[in-house]
Amino acid sequence: MTGGVTAVIPNWNRADLLAEVLDGVRRQTCPPSRIVVVDNGSTDESSSVAVGNGAEVLQLSRNKGFAYAVNRGVEVCQSEWVLLLNNDVTLQPGWLATLLAAAVREKAWFAVGKLKSAANPGVLDGTWDAVCRGGTAWRCGSGRRDSPEYSEPRTIAFPPLTAALLRRELFQRTGLLDESFESYLEDVDLGLRCAAAGLRGVYVPEAVALHAGSATLGPWHKATVQRLARNQILLTRKHFRGAPRWPILVAQLLWGLIAVRHGAGSAWVRGRHEGRRMPPPAAGVEWSAIRETVSASEAEIRELQSETGFDLYWKLYFALVRAAA
Repeated sequence: MTGGVTAVIPNWNRADLLAEVLDGVRRQTCPPSRIVVVDNGSTDESSSVAVGNGAEVLQLSRNKGFAYAVNRGVEVCQSEWVLLLNNDVTLQPGWLATLLAAAVREKAWFAVGKLKSAANPGVLDGTWDAVCRGGTAWRCGSGRRDSPEYSEPRTIAFPPLTAALLRRELFQRTGLLDESFESYLEDVDLGLRCAAAGLRGVYVPEAVALHAGSATLGPWHKATVQRLARNQILLTRKHFRGAPRWPILVAQLLWGLIAVRHGAGSAWVRGRHEGRRMPPPAAGVEWSAIRETVSASEAEIRELQSETGFDLYWKLYFALVRAAA
């Protein structure tokens, strides 16, 4: 293969998970030439576990979020490729070799594989990301049984950064992750900038990994809901100026109703308030530069939902958006 790979693994207070992911990285048939653990101010034995498993450690004084940690890791990379990994991912031995071969063959800017649930490998944790005109995203296939719709390679616009291989030059062209997002939707923000720059990637279903999912905070944790609600505001403020307003209103209010159903309505309100009060985000891309990509991504969500069964959220979103068209 070409150019070398540096693995960058953000971590916060889960030495047990970190040990497992590092073991998986070291056991790759085509292992990375360098492993960098960016520790977000952990108070457990994470740093010693990282060093003991052959990784370098960038020690941060406190937890400044996923985006900040990734950026510090990318800044020290000198390889052609950067492998971003969450600390709760379990890799098959041939995973990296499969991704790298596909990315090189297709001249892609990034590559992602199929993530299955660690708790139930028959269920998908996710594949690639898609985003609607309302500024909310779907990790395609999340929570669904694995099926043929998710077993075909394809070109993709939005790389989920849970486990992703990217050319280092991509960050030179688009910039690093936007640290105002901290955690959540920072990868969608990056994908929108890639779309505007004409940088596409590939989905490689043969590259299979397991993901515990929300292993640090847990599903629908109020802190997670607050950040997602805030970042939905930031995303649309940054990139959706000039976009139709009705899909944005529908998508984000419906998402709030889902948060209420999970007992996190107050966190959703706090997040939206925070998003409105924050300083204007860094300059985004023109809506005209991403309109076609976002519209195609929304159509992809509708097609996949139609083929595999509509979630209530997306059923209502498409019904309301279509009714106003």
